[in-house]
Amino acid sequence: MSNSLFSLGFGVGTQNRQGAWLEVFYAQPVINPSAEILAAIAPILGYSEGNQSIALSIAQASQLADALKNVDATQAALLTRLAESHNPLVATLLAEDAALTSTPEAYLKLHLLSHRLVKPHGLNLTGVFPLLPNVAWTSQGAIDQSELAGRQLEARLRGELLEVFSVDKFPKMTDYVVPSGVRIADAARIRLGAYIGEGTTVMHEGFVNFNAGTEGPGMIEGRVSAGVFVGKGSDLGGGCSTMGTLSGGGNIVIKVGEGCLIGANAGIGIPLGDRNTVESGLYVTAGTKVALLDEQNQLVKVVKARELAGQPDLLFRRNSETGAVECKTHKSAIELNAALHAHN
Repeated sequence: MSNSLFSLGFGVGTQNRQGAWLEVFYAQPVINPSAEILAAIAPILGYSEGNQSIALSIAQASQLADALKNVDATQAALLTRLAESHNPLVATLLAEDAALTSTPEAYLKLHLLSHRLVKPHGLNLTGVFPLLPNVAWTSQGAIDQSELAGRQLEARLRGELLEVFSVDKFPKMTDYVVPSGVRIADAARIRLGAYIGEGTTVMHEGFVNFNAGTEGPGMIEGRVSAGVFVGKGSDLGGGCSTMGTLSGGGNIVIKVGEGCLIGANAGIGIPLGDRNTVESGLYVTAGTKVALLDEQNQLVKVVKARELAGQPDLLFRRNSETGAVECKTHKSAIELNAALHAHN
């Protein structure tokens, strides 16, 4: 048996009437747990190797709590509480960060992101969509879509209203974890698996997808799509859109550097360096042709936006007369041009 794990989580969740997992809540997921923890829990769970999600009985939860008392008091206390559960329990052990094979594994990795234990694009999420069932998220918790009509009727017969908040593969993050030091105006717009850094404010129209997020502090008034990671002190203006991949570049994280401003209804398809500004209403994709201007607003050359990816102190704007996308820099365009040639 291996003496190390990539991640570990003891969870409580919801299953449908066929016993299939709909969702799992991991109150205290662990990244790189100690060898002592693994040695204590493996015999009780019958675990030997690999990535596994193991159904956990009440008796096993109590046994695990006793086994971890002198190893990890936090996990021992959690297991003591889990032993009181009326809902199904699961222990998920990940020996490596590999492609996903079960719904409990998928939920553990989403928790790792929202607990800020791993940053966006720091995990292998291959296969996540097929493993997340499309669930009705209701005032009575997660309900299998095929069972929803019956549950609604049962509620009405009891004189109750079963409220359906959404039907989606992803739940809202705040039903599972509320990171410290954040402000979120509308919790329904932050999916589980989002990384919301300390000091981040997400306004009413802000949206943060899974495997995306903000380093914080900063203000999010627009959309942060999967694969986008916003640096410190940046402001994404209302209605702005950020795209999850570079054109022709595969699944590359779009990082927004520190102190950036992306205006209302603007969008990017390239990583931004520190202190970049994108004018309101302007979309800059990897293939956008950009007129590079010097300090006197004279054209130096026309480049594709991907050549400017990651460069600091840039202003992207649209010429109101010609419609051309232009880029100015606080440094001289000649120096930037030389740097681009050196990079190539």
